[in-house]
Amino acid sequence: MIQIKILDFGSLNYDYVYGVEHMVAPGETISSLDMEIFCGGKGLNQAIAAARAGAEVFMAGMVGKDGQLFMDICKENGIDSSFIRQVPGKSGHAIIQLDQNGQNSILLYGGSNRQMTKEYVDEVLNNFEKGDLLLLQNEINLLSYIIDKAYEKGMRILLNPSPYDEKLAACDLTKVSVFLINEIEGEQMAGEKEPDKILDALTEKYPEAEIMLTLGSKGSVYCRMGERYKQDIYKVKAVDTTAAGDTFTGYFAASLLKGMPIEETLKKCAKASAVAVSRKGAADSIPREEEVDGYELL
Repeated sequence: MIQIKILDFGSLNYDYVYGVEHMVAPGETISSLDMEIFCGGKGLNQAIAAARAGAEVFMAGMVGKDGQLFMDICKENGIDSSFIRQVPGKSGHAIIQLDQNGQNSILLYGGSNRQMTKEYVDEVLNNFEKGDLLLLQNEINLLSYIIDKAYEKGMRILLNPSPYDEKLAACDLTKVSVFLINEIEGEQMAGEKEPDKILDALTEKYPEAEIMLTLGSKGSVYCRMGERYKQDIYKVKAVDTTAAGDTFTGYFAASLLKGMPIEETLKKCAKASAVAVSRKGAADSIPREEEVDGYELL
C-alpha cells in the first residue's frame, strides 16, 4: 500500500504580538499592554496543526540565519524539516495587534519566505509523488510555479489563498483540488458576500474543486459538486483568534489524509479551532488530537 504524505510548502514567521486596548487608527499612537514573541507563519501553523492531528507532515520553506528555532519547533512536533533551507538575511515575521476581545490585525514582512528559487522547488517536489497532498498558502513567492509543477506530478493541491492579493492572478487555480477560504477571501474570489452565493460562484468557476468555507461565528460550509455540509462552531471564550483558521486547515488536511467522512471531519476541525482560540499565541495555541478528542465543549 502506497503511503500518502503531506507536504506543506509555506511560510515560517516570527510573530511579534502586541496586546492593545483597540487597534491603532491612522495617525494614532498608543501604548501596548504587553508584547510576546511566538513562532508562526501560515505554513508552519498549518503544518503543526496537521502533525498534531496525527498526520505525517513534511515542511518546506526558507528561513533566515535567525531561523534555528523553526527547526526545533518542527522536531518537537514530529514534522520532517529536512527540506527547510537557511538563507542570508532575516526570517519572515509578523507584527500583530491583539485586542481585548481576541481579535487581531496583522502586518507581514516576507523576509526569507520570498527567496524561493525554481531549482529549490524542483528539488523538494522530486521527493513526492502522485496522490500526495500539497498544502499551500500565499505567503511565499513562486506560488504559481509550485502549483504548476505539483499538478504535473499529480499531487492533490490544497490552497489557502491568504493573504488574497494580485499575485494569485498569476496562478492557474483550476489546478487546485481543495480551496480552504474564509468569508473575506470568499468574497474576494467570488465577488459575492452571501455564503451560498460565494459557493455557487466558485463551484461554477472551479467545478471539480472542493471548497471549504469558514464563516467565523457562523461556522463553516463544505461544498463539493453541489453537495453541501454545514457545521456550527463550538462556543468558547475567545482569547486569541490568530491561529483559528490555520488550525482548521491543518486538521482538515490531516482528515483528508486519513480518509475521514466529511461530517466527522468538520466536527473535528471546528472543535480544534475552538480549543485554539481559547489560548494565546499562534503555533503554541494549536491543540493535539488527544486534547481535541478529550476537550469538553458546549
